[in-house]
Amino acid sequence: MAPPPTIRLHPDDGVVIARATLLPGTPVADGVVATERVPAGHKVAIRPIAVGEPIRRYGQIIGFATSPIAPGQHVHVQNCGMGDFDKDYAWGVDAKPTANFVPPATFQGIRRPDGRVATRNYIGILTSVNCSAHVASLVADAFRKNPFTGDNPLADFPNVDGVVALTHKTGCGMTQNEPLALLRRTLGGYARHVNFANVVVMGLGCEVNQIGGLMQEQKLAGRLRAMDIQTMGGTRKTVEAGIAFVREALADANRVHRETVPASELMVALQCGGSDGYSGVSANPALGVASDLLVQHGGTVILSETPETYGAEHLLTRRAVSREVGEKLVALMRWWDEYTAREGAEMNANPSPGNKAGGLTTILEKSLGAMAKAGSTNLVDVVNYAEQVTKKGFVFMDTPGYDPVAATGQVAGGANLVCFTTGRGSVFGCKPAPSIKLATNTPMYTRMQEDMDVNCGTILDGDESVQECGQRIFDLILRVASGEPTRSESYDFGAAEFAPWVIGATM
Repeated sequence: MAPPPTIRLHPDDGVVIARATLLPGTPVADGVVATERVPAGHKVAIRPIAVGEPIRRYGQIIGFATSPIAPGQHVHVQNCGMGDFDKDYAWGVDAKPTANFVPPATFQGIRRPDGRVATRNYIGILTSVNCSAHVASLVADAFRKNPFTGDNPLADFPNVDGVVALTHKTGCGMTQNEPLALLRRTLGGYARHVNFANVVVMGLGCEVNQIGGLMQEQKLAGRLRAMDIQTMGGTRKTVEAGIAFVREALADANRVHRETVPASELMVALQCGGSDGYSGVSANPALGVASDLLVQHGGTVILSETPETYGAEHLLTRRAVSREVGEKLVALMRWWDEYTAREGAEMNANPSPGNKAGGLTTILEKSLGAMAKAGSTNLVDVVNYAEQVTKKGFVFMDTPGYDPVAATGQVAGGANLVCFTTGRGSVFGCKPAPSIKLATNTPMYTRMQEDMDVNCGTILDGDESVQECGQRIFDLILRVASGEPTRSESYDFGAAEFAPWVIGATM
């Protein structure tokens, strides 16, 4: 039996979501028919909504009517806008003990000498400044498989996943306070990342972000090799030295083996990009189920993208393990209000043109759907961008909403795997952490199947429950953590997406 043409998410909602494009006359609720064309994933009113009245989805306010809305009308940017309303933070009222699975699930991970567990085994080349980016890329290119000739310089090192250069556009022309500290914290997190067997950092020599300062501030002495082009004697000599380092490191890195380890060793970054009106209905809630399962097995999930949690933070503070943790989240929202005002922007500018074309109207609506990725367990900590995550469970990290910048911060914080939901069809990778792509709807999954790992559109199609899809995602997380390649890895995504948050003046 075919599913109904619309989805109602909560009894208090005044709108429903179109499963497919609705034409005038299509029944959308008891006694209500569409009075105009409503695109797939968009909202249609099922009762009259007066000017200024709240519009609810998920049982929560997503905006206010800017003109009278009749039953059957398309509800979107033409008649729904932002407005102020009181939020009840209700610190910790929904926090509850987490039920743990005994024995926990396991995967085949790589146990490092310090006891940490990796999901991949890379050799990393970091750069202190953009001026050394090309040199670092030349070194990595010497070990890249040629897709046309089949030549593979790593053929004799089957336990090494690759050599990756992570370059960026900053490191100089920056103020030596918060911007520099943030960059160094990001690079330090990558230098320590469990998925790197060995790391070299390359600089120019005269940049603001001096390698010596980076190593001292981040306590990296003994953890990585350092080279700067000016001291080494130029490009050729630095490339030769870099290649020699990698060749030396390969034999050591290849000695690893996978062993059975508990799922508590997993730290998963939760991401969404190219979101649509289905994101909060299918892929995000299903990922939320997988997140709950991982936490119940002792693992960690990291929700980020602060501007895409804006307006829904009061639902997370209810799950905070303490008022202090909840207040840290609210303080981040105030900082972003001030930051966007200072830059002459507004938080509601966040939904992209693609988001809006997919049915998302306001940042409130986007945030309510985005936070579903984090499931229902307690919020145990709130950390700054690229700060090391040390707590087990659900953690929030402050990041921008821009996916590469957000994921870079999460991986710097220790995430050894990424789950990325998308409705419009984002392509993405995040070396050294594998990235699983979750499609919100079947048409996009079918169109972009070579880039998507999981079709969550089965929920919309009526073929699978949110719980069943979430279990399927959790099972895939364990397989990918054990070495199964993802779609983005098959295309070698993950180096160009390295994007530290650039904050402050460029001088």
